[in-house]
Amino acid sequence: MKATGERIIVIFEGRDAAGKGGTIRALTERVSPRTFRLVALPAPTDREKTQMYVQRYLAHFPAAGEIVIFDRSWYNRAGVEYVMGFCSKEQHRRFLEVCPEFEKYIVDNGIRLIKYWLEVSNKEQKRRFEARIDDRMRQWKLSAMDLPSRERWYDYSRARDVMLEATDTEFAPWHIVRSDDKKRARLNVLSHFLSSIPYKAPKREKVKLPTRDKKGVYDDEATIKDRRWIAEKF
Repeated sequence: MKATGERIIVIFEGRDAAGKGGTIRALTERVSPRTFRLVALPAPTDREKTQMYVQRYLAHFPAAGEIVIFDRSWYNRAGVEYVMGFCSKEQHRRFLEVCPEFEKYIVDNGIRLIKYWLEVSNKEQKRRFEARIDDRMRQWKLSAMDLPSRERWYDYSRARDVMLEATDTEFAPWHIVRSDDKKRARLNVLSHFLSSIPYKAPKREKVKLPTRDKKGVYDDEATIKDRRWIAEKF
């Protein structure tokens, strides 16, 4: 990325509890945060609601040598906003009409756009929600939209189908990932992501750790011995 100046956008979408967060962590845990940047926007503010819909997403687009990962994206309008009534039917229709044109502009501008849809089964989503309810360590994952999404399973399914029909294009295709098995889903995404980007190993100079300069040597441990150290409980 740094050598070529390429720009990449990766979109992760899917039902609640589909495993987006864990997959993104697997993708980013061993790479530089200066190259990979995660964008997970909250609900729009009153001001943002008056802007052009995609405007708040454009501000996070990558510069040369950057990969931006959207944990949910402008596709909120095709999913949760539409199903939960946060946008009108006309706004939804208009989004599906304009979205391919918007993404064609992104791709034509030289940005590589990779879109993943994580598909979790009805049974597995139920199990994951129940685990969040019963485990206090996971309750923070239970959002205000999670429980209503269980009731509207088929509404979300229809919204998914309509979205894929309108926006699964040759220049910006959707890649569907089975995510009932989290480990396999993460490995499959990592494998696909790496295979999607042309790679040529750059030349690297051999790294040699320099020796410590003895000029100005003093006992630098004694000078902080009586400072406020935290208790070493472990």
